[in-house]
Amino acid sequence: MSTEKVRVAITQGDINGIGYEIIFKTLADPKVLELYTPVIYGSSKVAAYHRKALNIPNFSLNSIKSGDEAHSKRVNIVNCLDDNVRVELGKATEDGGQAAFEALQKAVEDLKNGVVDVLVTAPINKNATYSEDFKFPGHTEYLAGQFDNPPHIMLMVAPQLKVGVVTGHVPLKEVPEQLTMEKILEKIRVLDKTLRVDFTIRKPRIAVLGVNPHAGDEGLLGDEEINIIKPAIEVARDEGIMALGPYPADGLFGSGDVGRFDAVLAMYHDQGLAPFKSIAFSEGVNFTGGLPVVRTSPDHGTAFEIAGENKADESSFREAVYLAVDVFKRRNLHKEISANPMKSAEKSEYEKD
Repeated sequence: MSTEKVRVAITQGDINGIGYEIIFKTLADPKVLELYTPVIYGSSKVAAYHRKALNIPNFSLNSIKSGDEAHSKRVNIVNCLDDNVRVELGKATEDGGQAAFEALQKAVEDLKNGVVDVLVTAPINKNATYSEDFKFPGHTEYLAGQFDNPPHIMLMVAPQLKVGVVTGHVPLKEVPEQLTMEKILEKIRVLDKTLRVDFTIRKPRIAVLGVNPHAGDEGLLGDEEINIIKPAIEVARDEGIMALGPYPADGLFGSGDVGRFDAVLAMYHDQGLAPFKSIAFSEGVNFTGGLPVVRTSPDHGTAFEIAGENKADESSFREAVYLAVDVFKRRNLHKEISANPMKSAEKSEYEKD
């Protein structure tokens, strides 16, 4: 396996939030340059503004025009913005949203071209970023579109817990119509694959949640479990996937039984993310499973209320960088093993049609 350092693209996120603060704090340790090559996509001018606001005197950046100019022993920054961009700490502004999108766009372009290896995204404000060019509810949906919409899943990752969702950034009232047997089965399949390839779990055990209280109570409180969720689980089991359930969400998370599984598949956003963040907020990472590229982000938002105050906790962002690097190496190892006829005649999972 290659010993070259992984080139990590880091997008600045919303320039009025805590993005630069958590980036600076994560990259402040000089030891990180021994592990990976950081390439920030943003603005030297905006970075300098945040350094001054946060009173960080000695943090040097290697200013470059493109990711392919990155120095392997420096913290690099690709200038993506007009120098006239205005920072207004703690505010959701059109400028802030546009700046976040321009940095993301350039980073994805370099990722597609193999200039960088993985993508770690700092938080954006969805309302500020939404525009004619970015009509998406979040990073996950945008990135899926940029890579031809493969089956994918938003997966929250922590050492003790992994939680994926069937329906992501959609209004709650739309969840019932989006919950189909086919969609649930697709998410089970992609979750099983990412657990095996990206997390090297040989035979993953997946707990599938119900959508109704008490998982429908045998039809008394709803029949989605009987008509949609159970049939999807049964098909997955026939395919050799260890999917179990459906389980009541409160019972599974409240009893501690969640520890018996490698991952949990929730039916909608807050059903999975609320318990996840209550258990593992500071160390949680948002990982987009199923993409042909590696993308992670911290499990929190822009935190406008503390922007520029040097109060942000960088732990989740740091874990996001480490996870991206680890998954990239695991995928490469998987490809090498799969390409070795002594190991396996099969192609890599991510090279299959």
